[in-house]
Amino acid sequence: MRIAIHAFDGITMFHLSAPLLVFGEVRRQGLAPDWETTIWSDDRRAVRTEEGAVIDDLAGREATASADLLVFPSWHTDLRPAEGDLLDVIRSAHGRGARIAGLCLGAFPVADSSLLDGRSAVTHWGASSDLARRRPAVEVNPDALYVDHGDVLTSAGTASAIDACLHLLRARAGTDVAARVARHLVVAPHRDGGQAQYVDRPVPEPDASTPLGPTIDWALANLDRPLPVEDLAEHAGMSRRNFTRRFIEVMGSTPARWVLARRLDESRRLLETTTWSIERVARTCGFGSVVTFRQNFVAAYATTPTSYRHRFTAPALSR
Repeated sequence: MRIAIHAFDGITMFHLSAPLLVFGEVRRQGLAPDWETTIWSDDRRAVRTEEGAVIDDLAGREATASADLLVFPSWHTDLRPAEGDLLDVIRSAHGRGARIAGLCLGAFPVADSSLLDGRSAVTHWGASSDLARRRPAVEVNPDALYVDHGDVLTSAGTASAIDACLHLLRARAGTDVAARVARHLVVAPHRDGGQAQYVDRPVPEPDASTPLGPTIDWALANLDRPLPVEDLAEHAGMSRRNFTRRFIEVMGSTPARWVLARRLDESRRLLETTTWSIERVARTCGFGSVVTFRQNFVAAYATTPTSYRHRFTAPALSR
């Protein structure tokens, strides 16, 4: 797996480090020794980050010729249009089957390549209106954490880049590998792409009056149960209305949507790591029937549980 990460003068160290950290950790942990990450700039010259650090010994555009994944971790804050040669690099990589990722403002050069015309995309919420004006053929989602079309992915700002990279890792290497990397980085292993970019209030510290943490742990340990919001609220010792409001503030998602996402997470893990029947997986993950499980799985991942399992029959890391 060859990953080429674009750098330019003025890029922030955080944006550049997000994909380096996630994808580099795969190799550092020995999960996939053949994964390689390369930083490249348009002219091979050293770049000076926004913080003043100089990064040199960079590759040039030739590094993109064999990359399986081309990552634009950010873009110039003046949102300048991407130049012709860079657009050629993006289109050429995409044309030969490489995956393209535009993280945060990195969605702008990807959108400039026309690969997102007629499709949805996301960028930092503060620049969503700029992207919509610049590329009217793109459906800009100002709320999502990331949007993945399989061949092209875009993400929201800052920490959302880590979510998007973990999502890419999960798609390429499997749920367990992504979870191990996330655990080592001490970040959440999976935040849904459709989860809100931000909430109106700061995330509160856990306290006795809002015991969401224990309730979340309880829900994760009891996914085979129905888990209606009334049960979650009762476990938290809160009214249904207050629990729902606090849950959305903290998690950026409704309780029902969060529970469904966790059920699907667990189903993918079981499909990848066990030989259980589809019926048993559905029952263990709390779906009322195989039909309901299959419908929700297809809606979320555009493939059936059986097809998904076949994908992971062979060692995913060798691909």
